[in-house]
Amino acid sequence: MDQVNDSVITEFVLLGLAQSLEMQFFLFLFFSLFYMGIILGNLFIVFTVIIDSHLHSPMYVLLANLSLIDLGLSSTTVPRIIFNLSTDYKVISFHNCMIQMFFIHVMGGVEMVLLIAMAYDRYTAICKPLHYLTIMNYKTCVLLVIVAWVIGVIHAVSQFVFVINLPFCGPNNVGSFYCDFPRVIKLACMNTYRIEFVVTANSGFISVGTFFFLIVSYIFILVTVRQHSSKDLSKAFFTLSAHIIVVVLFFAPCMFLYVWPFPTKSLDEFFAIVDFVITPLLNPAIYTLRNKDMKLAMRRLSPWVVNSREVT
Repeated sequence: MDQVNDSVITEFVLLGLAQSLEMQFFLFLFFSLFYMGIILGNLFIVFTVIIDSHLHSPMYVLLANLSLIDLGLSSTTVPRIIFNLSTDYKVISFHNCMIQMFFIHVMGGVEMVLLIAMAYDRYTAICKPLHYLTIMNYKTCVLLVIVAWVIGVIHAVSQFVFVINLPFCGPNNVGSFYCDFPRVIKLACMNTYRIEFVVTANSGFISVGTFFFLIVSYIFILVTVRQHSSKDLSKAFFTLSAHIIVVVLFFAPCMFLYVWPFPTKSLDEFFAIVDFVITPLLNPAIYTLRNKDMKLAMRRLSPWVVNSREVT
């Protein structure tokens, strides 16, 4: 960290999402309401899984962790966006920029592994139902969560160590409304081709590889179910459809942002907003509205909430 002080740049300029005051006010309300929905929706899932003993199974433990990660991923950028929409001084300090980049990739890496773990959970439940409780026991579930966090941290650190010591002495306009490795690297006062390749390989290729691995896994599960019983195919597809939607929503923006980075400013902003705002908001809705167990848990929880209000 001592080498960071060699950089002349002490802060970075972030991009405003709108020029007119009317549009800034509209976006301020939009992001504020959506962020409130992200907080309430994801904490509701975590709270429901903790309170309802019927949901104390590997699938819902992983789902609760996914909700926490969605909330964390959104919190790395959305509060800063809301703050910047309320001021004309849209800057972020050097250290806060580095912290933001680090945690974006920690949360993103953890979510990738959790989605793989959830796919494995569904594969075990659908294709090996008799061995499900033996394979996906409590220890396995905890181990998967720990592995997800370890890989997430490694994923972030493996890029962070290259960026933190880069010399920044010239332009400081990030060209986006948040800090991320590809954009900040381009501002360094040196040839960064190799570092850019490392970032693309780390974030881009891993995103593409994980995405296709998950899609192939879900296809394999459906084919396996169809071979055993065509009647169960529609039920299995309905169960997996929520997972497939979440996978597409998370990985599609990642692939565009890192494999084909910032083709246009508007497209780059759109995919970033999908990743940080839309996906974390839709995930709770997808898993609650399309999941029978979650609906039943919500019904069981309603009288408990009403009684708690009456007591207070």
